[in-house]
Amino acid sequence: MPVAGLRDISKDEFKLFQDYVYKNVGISLADHKITLVQGRLAKRLRALGLNSYREYYDYMIADRSGEEEYQLISAISTNVTQFFRESAQWDFLNEELPNILARKTDKKLRIWSAACSSGEEPYSIAIFLHSHIRDFSQWDINILASDISKRVLAKAQNGVYEEKDMQGVPRALIAQYFTARKDAAGETVYHITDPVKRLITFRMFNLVYDSFHSFYSHFDIIFCRNVMIYFDAQTQQRLISSYHKVLSNRGLLFVGHSESLTRNKEEFKLVKPSIYQKI
Repeated sequence: MPVAGLRDISKDEFKLFQDYVYKNVGISLADHKITLVQGRLAKRLRALGLNSYREYYDYMIADRSGEEEYQLISAISTNVTQFFRESAQWDFLNEELPNILARKTDKKLRIWSAACSSGEEPYSIAIFLHSHIRDFSQWDINILASDISKRVLAKAQNGVYEEKDMQGVPRALIAQYFTARKDAAGETVYHITDPVKRLITFRMFNLVYDSFHSFYSHFDIIFCRNVMIYFDAQTQQRLISSYHKVLSNRGLLFVGHSESLTRNKEEFKLVKPSIYQKI
């Protein structure tokens, strides 16, 4: 709901945010999203007691802590995540895992959860591998979990989740991989166990502007789900090509069900809906 007495965002004001977000994050805000941006930023203006979108823009630029940029990006993007999201992909991985492991004669497995948000995805990967690899202790496994936000990475690294976050997680897995405790308010929260945490390395990384040359080894699997919807076609194509370069031979790329790799057919082949393999 708009702030009382707050005029609509102007095209010039919208362009300030449009240019800033594209330049600094890589997210492409189409012109038709002006109403969406207005509605979502209005809540932040109300919280700060600001009277115009230009005033908020200046406030954000002046904030050197990065907190307000985080608030801006959180407002215009939708961080929907949960444990074991998109069950069809996990079913496929369950079937394909023996073939993946058979190809890894060095017993090293490298997986990247790109745009990991609050951590449910990388922890799901870690729990899945631990519960499906019989000789798990003999494997060298590392899961990279990255995001552009320092705040959500801190939450992910903390590995503490509320009861509502555990919906859909089988009770047997909760009992094995989480420790239930009471928080300061007396509510039950669930802490990821240390053996699972140790499989994951958390790192800030901008998928559009940071260098993929910083990766010293190839990944066997990359999860990048519901991220490319925020990028324009050129940025999407460039990102997919970057993934191709850092994936191992026959490596897998998992994307969101609303996303496709139609422009990169020489680099990836479709295996299942939303699942691609490096060519």
